[in-house]
Amino acid sequence: MKKRLLALLLALMPTVGFAAEGGVHLQEMTPDLHDRASLQNGMKLFVNYCMGCHSLEHQRFARAAEDLDMPRDLVEDNLIFSSALGFNDQMHNAMKASDGENWFGAAPPDLTLEARLRGTDWIYSYLLGFYRDPSRPTGVNNRVFPLVAMPNVLESLQGVQEKVCAASDHPIEGAELDPLTGKYQSCETLRVTEPGRLEPEAFEAAVFDLTNFLAYVGEPSKLQAQALAPKVLIFIFIFGVIAYLLKREYWRDIH
Repeated sequence: MKKRLLALLLALMPTVGFAAEGGVHLQEMTPDLHDRASLQNGMKLFVNYCMGCHSLEHQRFARAAEDLDMPRDLVEDNLIFSSALGFNDQMHNAMKASDGENWFGAAPPDLTLEARLRGTDWIYSYLLGFYRDPSRPTGVNNRVFPLVAMPNVLESLQGVQEKVCAASDHPIEGAELDPLTGKYQSCETLRVTEPGRLEPEAFEAAVFDLTNFLAYVGEPSKLQAQALAPKVLIFIFIFGVIAYLLKREYWRDIH
């Protein structure tokens, strides 16, 4: 038993280490797979802003439409932009891996299992963590993923975000002591300096929807499993009662 517990802890250690890599504080994001409006908006955002580079090769338009209660004609007219793709096709794009590597330094990964690999907190914080950095080829950097090659594709919605430096007399997380002023300098705060099309609260809601959709894509059968679970429990309870009564009948003459 102890060996099994030790093996389980060892298996979990790489996941914990990955989540804490870089010491960046991640903002909490709890998916809500029952919020159809959020998932639908998340799919729209993914198709419009992410699918030019990233694919969902293990997810089909038809499966998403069925699970998210989206009519076929609505999906075909508004979410399938390529004539090479059909309603029953996988959600992939036309970008070649070699082209992506030449343009960005690394081929954009498929995001079907991204939420299961990194977690929704990471994705949510990453999408909110872009800031202006003229030293980078794309003009932006990311607080969660430093030196990221991906541009801020949501900048038109969010606006331009920049790091804001602040001084404090007291130690704060991530701050360094300036020997000249004797104050703690921190440049970890991000602030929108040029507004986008959405207000900050609305943009955070949009990022939540996008992350929520990626959480659904990582395990689309979870919705069906949750719907089936109460029926299974009821069946087990009824079967248990019948089995108990049958056991009493079999053993009645012995006792």
